[in-house]
Amino acid sequence: METKKNPQVDLTRKRGLFFTIGLVITCLFVISAFEWKSYAEITKVEFTEDESFEELIEIPITDVKPPPPPAVIQQPEIVEVHDDDILDTIAIVFEPIDSLPPAPPVLLKKTDPPVIKEEKPDVTIFLTSEVKAVPKGGYPAFYKYVQKNLKYPPQARRMGVDGKVYIQFVVEKDGSLTDIKVLKGIGSGCDEEAVRVLKAAPKWNPGKQRGNPVRVRRALPIKFSLR
Repeated sequence: METKKNPQVDLTRKRGLFFTIGLVITCLFVISAFEWKSYAEITKVEFTEDESFEELIEIPITDVKPPPPPAVIQQPEIVEVHDDDILDTIAIVFEPIDSLPPAPPVLLKKTDPPVIKEEKPDVTIFLTSEVKAVPKGGYPAFYKYVQKNLKYPPQARRMGVDGKVYIQFVVEKDGSLTDIKVLKGIGSGCDEEAVRVLKAAPKWNPGKQRGNPVRVRRALPIKFSLR
């Protein structure tokens, strides 16, 4: 048996209308709450004639005294004096030697032995000098010595390594070569062989500065070539 319901008695048919009305009323309350204005109570301030105020004090104008006048410097009076008057006033007194006080004894101080200063070795190294340090017999003779004494390393020969080894050294005052270093090498034993040959090299002509021999730093390449 089907249940039949009268549509006029159905409460849900006007649900949307009631929801809209309630939403509108709620929005009106919220807007009224935000727009509501309240004012604080204002108290009136009355000024009477009995109000006491501090009296203004008049400051008198300060009198500035003018500076005192500068003191007048009196020029000294120049009086001419004759030579005769000067001679009359000078008295020359000679005192005998016996009346002079004895001279104080002179004490001889013990002299210290002379101090011998040790000369420090000259460690100054010049990069350039007036007279350049060069090999004895010139560079052709030096490279001839290198070519004659240089032994190509077997490892470099097997690996086919060749190129230039740049060596840096110091030419001492007596022409000997010291502080030999490799600036740029090619490896495979070539660097060590270049240093060995240079250590055994003959002495150079030292560099000179103002006519005196000085220590000069030099650098040169040694070429390794298989061809």
